[in-house]
Amino acid sequence: MQLTDEQKTKVAQWIADGMKLSDIQSRMGTEFDLRMTYMEARMLVDDLKLLPKDPEEPAKPAAPEEDAAAHVAESPVADPAQAAAAGQVTLSSDTLARPGAMASGKVTFSDGEQAVWYIDQFSGQLGMVPPFPGFKPSQEDVRQFQVLLERELGRLGM
Repeated sequence: MQLTDEQKTKVAQWIADGMKLSDIQSRMGTEFDLRMTYMEARMLVDDLKLLPKDPEEPAKPAAPEEDAAAHVAESPVADPAQAAAAGQVTLSSDTLARPGAMASGKVTFSDGEQAVWYIDQFSGQLGMVPPFPGFKPSQEDVRQFQVLLERELGRLGM
């Protein structure tokens, strides 16, 4: 199925707006007069190298045996409890990896911008969905992200 550049841009915007695949499937039918199955919509989004956003999970109370700072980034000079307050990089992993990914999660950079990271299940390569086009974290943030990601992947057994 071939889409025009304008249609591809609209689909990318729908994904950025947090639309679910089933909504995109319906909207393509109404706006583009293109009827497709859910699986075809999923493959189209994958072909466009887009990642749907995870639905926001309701906040759960932390279990007493689980340290609340377990998923907070550690800086070589700051402890995890101070990391977020000091504007350091923080990283978390998704409980259920995104479709097409071995692992995925979120990273918040020192400037407060949040991106989605994932490890492609077929190539094993790291991918990232930036908060906006052209976003580039600082070199120090990238270094901290790499250290934290290595730790998190080790914790996940990868």
